[in-house]
Amino acid sequence: VSFSFAGLIDASMNRTTVVEFVLLGLANSRRLEIALFLFLVIAYFLILFGNFSVISITLVNHFLQTPMYYFLRNFALLEVTFTSTFMPSTLYSLLTERKTISLPGCFLQMMFFYYLGTCTFFHMAVMSLDRYVAICHPLHYTAIMNNRFCLHLILSCWAVSFLLMFPPTIMTVQLPFCGPNVMNHFYCDASLLLQLSCTDTGLIEELMFVVVIIILFGTLTVIALSYGCIIVTILHIPSSAGRRKAFSTCSAHLIVVMVFYSTCIYRYIRRAQRGGQDSDKVLSLFFSVLTQMLNPYIYSLRNKQVKQALRESILKFSGSLRQP
Repeated sequence: VSFSFAGLIDASMNRTTVVEFVLLGLANSRRLEIALFLFLVIAYFLILFGNFSVISITLVNHFLQTPMYYFLRNFALLEVTFTSTFMPSTLYSLLTERKTISLPGCFLQMMFFYYLGTCTFFHMAVMSLDRYVAICHPLHYTAIMNNRFCLHLILSCWAVSFLLMFPPTIMTVQLPFCGPNVMNHFYCDASLLLQLSCTDTGLIEELMFVVVIIILFGTLTVIALSYGCIIVTILHIPSSAGRRKAFSTCSAHLIVVMVFYSTCIYRYIRRAQRGGQDSDKVLSLFFSVLTQMLNPYIYSLRNKQVKQALRESILKFSGSLRQP
């Protein structure tokens, strides 16, 4: 029997009187909406520019064809797709003051937002595991992190994310919605969507809670153990300059991890208030925009090898422009 998300959405629409949702967005005043539009345009540009720079540089430079940059390239592609699930519609809403989204559009946005967001957690765990092997077991690094194993790790991130998010997503899509249809958010948030359903959603809420616990604390445990071992190894480095450099890199990574996880844990572990809160939107901005904007610059573009590759690419490009 063939399976189709479109078929499920059509079936849901046949059982509901709601054909669209109203997303209240990020601001109540026009002046604040314009300010937020300008901020988010700049943020989205930095996200796209930073991540596409990482993708292009790691693809064309042969000395960046290592497992670490393979993971970073996949992570950059993931960040572009993740932010693109909601950023264009959010910018359009701020610019035009059009705050409605169709029922199928809301379902699709929710599905991709949470699926790609889940992939982000698993990718971060895989990257921390890669750094653990590289720093704590450098002699065995190339043997362990071979091309086949790296590909399996990336495919596992996508597959596990799909398996975890598939059941609650399908159950949510099949819910009837009879009104009201207003969400105090700037994208289709699953917890607020459940509140708008005109049937009991207790089972879905419990399932989502279990899935969130597995995703957040499962990946956070891998990251904490990996960086714990890395820090212990760094402390045994005889050179003080080497220790400072290693701590500088690790601390930057850990700051991003702490901001990302702390905001997500506070946002999704506690039960959402009826109708949503403005603080939830601020937290969502932190983990969906701010950390995504910083990631390519902290994980990749501040790296010495990437800087050198970027410099060479700019020089090569400027040299080609000078040629007649």
